[in-house]
Amino acid sequence: MSVREEDAGVVGADRKGIFGWMMFDWAAQPFHTLIITFVFAPYFVSQVAETPVKGQEIWGYATGLGGLAIAFMAPILGAIADTTGPRKPWILFFSILGIIGCWLLWFSPPGSANISLIIFALILALIGMEFAAVFNNAMMPDLVPRSRLGRLSGSAWALGYVGGIISLIIVLGFMAGEPSTGKTLLGIVPLFGLDSATYEGSRASGPLTAIWFLIFVLPMFLFTPDIPRRVSAKGAVVRGLRNLGQTLRSLPGQKSYFSYLISSMLYRDGLNALYAFGGIYAAGVLGWSITQIGVFGILAALTGVIGAYFGGQIDDRLGPKKVVSTSIVVLAACCIVIVSTSPNEVLFMTVGSADAASSLPDIVFYVAGCFIGAAGGALQAASRTLLVDQVPSEKVTEAFGLYALSGKATTFIGPLLIAQATGIFASQRLGITPVILLLVLGLLLLPFVSSKRAESAGPDR
Repeated sequence: MSVREEDAGVVGADRKGIFGWMMFDWAAQPFHTLIITFVFAPYFVSQVAETPVKGQEIWGYATGLGGLAIAFMAPILGAIADTTGPRKPWILFFSILGIIGCWLLWFSPPGSANISLIIFALILALIGMEFAAVFNNAMMPDLVPRSRLGRLSGSAWALGYVGGIISLIIVLGFMAGEPSTGKTLLGIVPLFGLDSATYEGSRASGPLTAIWFLIFVLPMFLFTPDIPRRVSAKGAVVRGLRNLGQTLRSLPGQKSYFSYLISSMLYRDGLNALYAFGGIYAAGVLGWSITQIGVFGILAALTGVIGAYFGGQIDDRLGPKKVVSTSIVVLAACCIVIVSTSPNEVLFMTVGSADAASSLPDIVFYVAGCFIGAAGGALQAASRTLLVDQVPSEKVTEAFGLYALSGKATTFIGPLLIAQATGIFASQRLGITPVILLLVLGLLLLPFVSSKRAESAGPDR
């Protein structure tokens, strides 16, 4: 059977349990918003590395190595978890790793000689946060009936985006001051005596992310039901590996499931690369300050809330595949706009003059960011429900492990392609072009993927 059974095996959760599960997205989103996208990554590229080009290259290799580790480990651990049952012990272990990694990012002053420590901390944080998300996602189909999965996933993503927005406002408005003025976005002196000259506000995004996650992940542990232990942990590794081997051997014969894993591998890597390098691109190509990048991030996150929430509603009504395909088209179009934009160009056409620079490139980049946020929010939410449609309930953790593998396999390749393209062409603009290819290839595989729209509709295959 390639599609999840009807909801006979659903554990079910009350409102408090569902809210607790949704709070994981709220807890985890600042890692992606502050660290990977809008604050720490641009800071690292512009202030820690020798040059922006070199910084983008190093960041690409670091995130690629983290993705490689996740790709190899996720399906194995997922299969073992499905054998034993409960997911919370796994979430706890990897949460601790993620918190430690984020905290260590504080030790990254401008022009730092501790590049190795920074890279280690980033990879540790990536592994911790991503694996915690794998096991948290696997809890989703046991909480509500299939007909409500789209709204659950979309609402959780939307809540996560709100958390990302608030954390970004805290950093930009109260912690990260501009070195030239010593003032934050709100025009005040940074809290806690954070030194603007040494970018302590940007560096503090690491410890803030750690504390935020530690506090807000607690409702999930306290209120969300976990599935009972199925078997003793003894021998679980062998059984899990055996089950994974059987799944991998059967994958080529499961056209929809296999096609979806490959498709999501490509388009999610394109999206992740776009998130990871968007702020870096703006800092290096457009010369944006941390404040400008932060405003860009807030706008993208606000539209992400809208996209995730309404995408979840459309998901339950029309099916996740339609949401995914439409979102990919929007993202690819935005990539073309971004690559064609520079301080004096929009769509490769010159704007402004030598004497008077135009504000149009900045405006276009802001608008593109809004569309990226909306499409990205809808895409990520619908991708979770589309995966659930591919597997029976007893294989869902393994499936999310393979889902992580399919995403992180090209998260290893995507950043490396960007790093290599950036290095070869000595251009940040041309370095971003592999993102477009990844999105288009993912879109081309979606016609081979089937999904269930709702319980009453049954499979659409």
